[in-house]
Amino acid sequence: MREYDVRITVVKMLSLKDVFGSSPPKATAETKSVCPKLKEGDTFVSKGGFPQAFCGWAFADIQRDIATIRFGGSYPWMQEEGVVYSSCTDGLRPVVFRLERAI
Repeated sequence: MREYDVRITVVKMLSLKDVFGSSPPKATAETKSVCPKLKEGDTFVSKGGFPQAFCGWAFADIQRDIATIRFGGSYPWMQEEGVVYSSCTDGLRPVVFRLERAI
């Protein structure tokens, strides 16, 4: 079975206000902005494992989708083969990633 590298691109970062609007839950001041570990446009490559400088929590959340793309899979709801959008499960300030097979 052929294995591929997977390019991970940060496409959207949401803040507490983006998620909850004018009625956010009570949270610490640091959670009111977007995730501080990444920024939109950042790109990482998974070469079969955890990319250096990537967020460990986000990787744990999206690794199933990375594995699907890595081993040649695709998703039927995506028109582009070898591409999927996935996100971390931070309920206060999620980050959306584009995962694509690097050929």
